[in-house]
Amino acid sequence: MTNRKPKKWTALPILLTGALVLSACSHTPNHMEGHDTSAPGSDEQPKHMAASAEPTFEVLTGTTFTLTAKESKLMLDDHTVKTVWTYNGTVPGPQLRVKQGETITVVLHNELPEPVTIHWHGLPVPNNMDGVPGVTQNAVKPGESFTYQFQADVPGTYWYHSHQDSVNQVDKGLYGSIVVEPTESQPVDKDYTIVLDEWMADDSMAAMHAGHGGTADPHAGNAKHSDPDMSGINHGSNNHGNMNHGSMDHGSDPNSAAMDMSKLSDAEMMPLMYTIFSANGKTGSAIQPLTVKEGENVRIRLINAGYLSHQLHLPDHAFKIVSTDGQPIHRPPEINEQLLNIAPGERYDIEFVANNPGKWLLDEHSAFPGAESLAIPIVYEGFEQASPESDHAGDLPLVDIAHYGEAANSTYSLDDKYDWEYTLELGTDQKNGTFTINGKTFPDTPPLDVTEGDLVKVTLVNHSPQDIHPMHLHGHFFQVLSKNGKPVSGSPLVKDTLNILPGEEYVVAFKADNPGHWMFHCHDLGHAAKGMVSEVKYDGYKPDFTLDPTVNNKPE
Repeated sequence: MTNRKPKKWTALPILLTGALVLSACSHTPNHMEGHDTSAPGSDEQPKHMAASAEPTFEVLTGTTFTLTAKESKLMLDDHTVKTVWTYNGTVPGPQLRVKQGETITVVLHNELPEPVTIHWHGLPVPNNMDGVPGVTQNAVKPGESFTYQFQADVPGTYWYHSHQDSVNQVDKGLYGSIVVEPTESQPVDKDYTIVLDEWMADDSMAAMHAGHGGTADPHAGNAKHSDPDMSGINHGSNNHGNMNHGSMDHGSDPNSAAMDMSKLSDAEMMPLMYTIFSANGKTGSAIQPLTVKEGENVRIRLINAGYLSHQLHLPDHAFKIVSTDGQPIHRPPEINEQLLNIAPGERYDIEFVANNPGKWLLDEHSAFPGAESLAIPIVYEGFEQASPESDHAGDLPLVDIAHYGEAANSTYSLDDKYDWEYTLELGTDQKNGTFTINGKTFPDTPPLDVTEGDLVKVTLVNHSPQDIHPMHLHGHFFQVLSKNGKPVSGSPLVKDTLNILPGEEYVVAFKADNPGHWMFHCHDLGHAAKGMVSEVKYDGYKPDFTLDPTVNNKPE
């Protein structure tokens, strides 16, 4: 049950506490030696930084941008080509590099055969700019356009992706990164962005279920929500990358290798399906190196746009986690020989001093079959021909971000008085192949009702036997107060996406300071598409658009 304790009180004002990015293979060598970030961009047209013949993504600066959703081909390596959906023809799409406080305009053109949107993951924007079809806007029909405009107030590392049928569209490549540079920053010598993802080696698996490219509409015939604020939204079943992300029916062919997968849990099945891991749209030996010079300060922005968690290891270098989900860590200590776990939707910025010349691999250390395909070379000047060094010997501990950094004054505490207290119990319904919040699936999950100015405390409990649930709140940051009954002991931990393992319990808090209707959902998008979605709904808020029943809005 959702616990609601409306303790109305007069709240004092509360403040929510809150370089240049390079694609490793999208720029010529002189652009990989660091950049002057002070040059202003045009308010009319973005600047395009020089790209190699096979760019991964461009870095665009300025305040006005155009993103065109269209189909393209992606060469993951010399032998693996995928048909993908893209923003501006690349996976990832362009990185938008903007300044804190700037008002930016992004025009989305849709050249795909299905409606699309752009959601600004983690970046607080006005509700009508959040890009959730049927909730904040109608999805953009093929051949049509939509203009997003908002002020980028909170610096940090974010990303954008389609929120229309996102379990399919993000899986096909509709995502990119956005970095908001602070007004006052401490520059680094090198600033790289790495967007992680996974792909199926054998796309023929998709034929087992109707999906994109087939004649069947996997969402057709499903009941629509009767809530007038959500009417016209199709809440049909999920096809993750053209595959059912929950229980799978593979027929009765005893020789079918996929048949055995029908007995696996979602957590067991997905790593067996998605066995090609990519960094900036490349895999294995095609992943381009990050070049450094001895003595340089290096920042790497890590974004997980995929469906699996990734455990990364930086060998023989001490590093600091300077931010998570774009929000700073207070006095982060150096750590060494620990694994950084990055769940779907999360971002981590790390920094290190290049003080150990050689050629190293920032690589995956999970037990997933695709782990060996994710190894990002870090190459010191003069060591281009050296063999990369990596160490997979022995088990390495995971960094516990809930107990990392130094304690400091924070916005919220467990002892504060809250206007509302909610409990979200996250579960897996193995019988129905769905994922639930308090035993229900979206759109029948009860919302978190708030009034502007309210202080809200939420307890998140993962009752799923094996499935992880990275829970993402739109439009707000929340502070993590406790983990498994113990208060967070390190830096104040402010996030928008929180990874919750089976059996774990977290308590988080936020201020209702951004009116609208906001999604609160699992960012394993297959889980969201099969029910694990709730909403934060502000009292009295009315969306400023008229639902178009011909669009077939699919918000999950």
